[in-house]
Amino acid sequence: MCGIAGFISASLQRDDLLVMTDRMRHRGPDGSGYFFEPAGKGHVGLGHRRLSIIDLSEASAQPMVSHCGRYTMIFNGEIYNFLQLRQTKCTGVNWRSSGDGEVILECFARYGKECFSWLNGMFAIAIWDKQENKLTLARDHVGIKPIYYYLSGKEILFASELKGITALKKGMPLRRDAITAFLHLGYIPHPLSVYEPVRKLGAGSLAEISYDADGSLHYTESAFWRIQDHIQKEVLKDEAEAKKILSGLLFDSVAGQLLSDVPIGTFLSGGTDSSIVTAIATKVSSQKINTYSIAVTDGKINEAPFAAKVAQHLQTNHHELPITQKEILDMVPGFIQVYDEPFSDSSAFPTMLVSKLARQHVTVTLSGDGGDELFWGYGSYLWTQRLQHPFFKAASPLISAAAQFGNSRYKRAGKMFESFPAGHFKSHVFSQDQHLFSEKDLSRLLVAPANGFDAFNGTYTGRALSAVEQMSFWDIENYLKDDLLVKVDRASMQYSLETRVPLLDYRLVEFALNLSPDLKISKDGTMKYLLKEVLYEHVPKALLERPKWGFSIPLVKWLKTELSWLIDTYCAKDVIEQAGIVHYKEVERLVKLYRGGKHDYLYNRIWALVVVHWFLHERQ
Repeated sequence: MCGIAGFISASLQRDDLLVMTDRMRHRGPDGSGYFFEPAGKGHVGLGHRRLSIIDLSEASAQPMVSHCGRYTMIFNGEIYNFLQLRQTKCTGVNWRSSGDGEVILECFARYGKECFSWLNGMFAIAIWDKQENKLTLARDHVGIKPIYYYLSGKEILFASELKGITALKKGMPLRRDAITAFLHLGYIPHPLSVYEPVRKLGAGSLAEISYDADGSLHYTESAFWRIQDHIQKEVLKDEAEAKKILSGLLFDSVAGQLLSDVPIGTFLSGGTDSSIVTAIATKVSSQKINTYSIAVTDGKINEAPFAAKVAQHLQTNHHELPITQKEILDMVPGFIQVYDEPFSDSSAFPTMLVSKLARQHVTVTLSGDGGDELFWGYGSYLWTQRLQHPFFKAASPLISAAAQFGNSRYKRAGKMFESFPAGHFKSHVFSQDQHLFSEKDLSRLLVAPANGFDAFNGTYTGRALSAVEQMSFWDIENYLKDDLLVKVDRASMQYSLETRVPLLDYRLVEFALNLSPDLKISKDGTMKYLLKEVLYEHVPKALLERPKWGFSIPLVKWLKTELSWLIDTYCAKDVIEQAGIVHYKEVERLVKLYRGGKHDYLYNRIWALVVVHWFLHERQ
């Protein structure tokens, strides 16, 4: 796991490459490497910050040059099937290292861009071809590892984090439709970034950048893996067969992701996803598994006792990491610097803290991210089912209006039944499940009209998909990639901790895409049914029966107490009007309602307004 940065530019020099790369030192404190040489009428630069995980020797240091001398590579991530590729695709190579990076590079040298689809892991890769003066970028199937790029005329810059680009590119114009999307979703959806000239490379995509005849850069992007290409005409309905396949995929994925030359452990909350990853890890590992959970010593919700019971049953080497609410609050001031652009998922705070504490013990952790999207664990999927019912479709206007006379809970539920533009069902359900601004809200709030929501409300095809299938596939491509995986990547890498996600092995994703809905939500309403059935073979059901809480903080309370200063500062009239994004009168109205005590459901809307204006203030 590392940080990568680079450019093709006529104006940038080697010192600029060092600035870009070292701005992400936290991603790789174990070493650095740089490649800089003439390219066309300018220079190419590749920079690398190393977090040593597999093959700690200098033989795996980057940038890495291919045996033929033609290609130079920098790489962020881990490839879990590199030993198989080494034996099957790259026979006859006189290997210099025992790591995965050299296997990627030699596969590319031998087969070209075809090889990216073979890589099972999480990766962001940049390879320079000095013979053709061409740069190739690639990102893993699901989008676990990030690549941002700045493209303008005769220059391209790329980096693992936005700060690698903003270290050199100051004062870039903002992208207003990205900010609008943020207020609706709580994150900025791909391929957008908050800056007009910067984009995110798509998951499962590769980009090729080369010179045109006039010396300008030619950029092409193509996909080597897409969800819609793996949606089959028929779903797997046989429970016994499905359970056997799922169990095999889980065991194979977890076993592959335990490969490490440094200490490794698992995050364990005591919920379904982290428990199944941990349970299988104990079965396939030759060593006792380290597990980590956080104990909120002064909070109402503390999952530590549940995690401890699962750990005791699995006989792991369990560590409870005690934290206080004050420790979480102390992390708030640095939030914007960690995430680089507006990002409102407040579970980032406990994620940062548990990463910081776990790093004192291990360098690698396994996490359960992905289970809710693949096997249907969110309440939004139940809402999706309800909203498709003919009665609710017909009665939605009445329900929405009547709910406004109820308490905060009813007001919040009533927003689900609010009208929205045709074709925007998925983003509407998501935004209201997250208590964010609906499109109707945004029409009152924004200074300029909202636009661009069609782009992230596409429809998936391949068979007749239910509304819930459409919703879950949307979550995989959007919420998972642009929120949850961003949250984990930045939070863990801020403390030089590698976090792996076994449930997002692309083979598991392909399996889940074609699993019968009845094996995800059973007829009696059990969510993540098949995944739980596999888990119960390893952990007693009684240890796991509790409400789903999620990894959250009491933001609804804190914004009225310990964090009220954020509202006072970033929702102030002068700040709002100087930014020119939203109408101050509407912000004033919302803050008054929220602080009045009967509209607690507005807390995430207020938080989103705070975050965006906090970001705008910090970038000045």
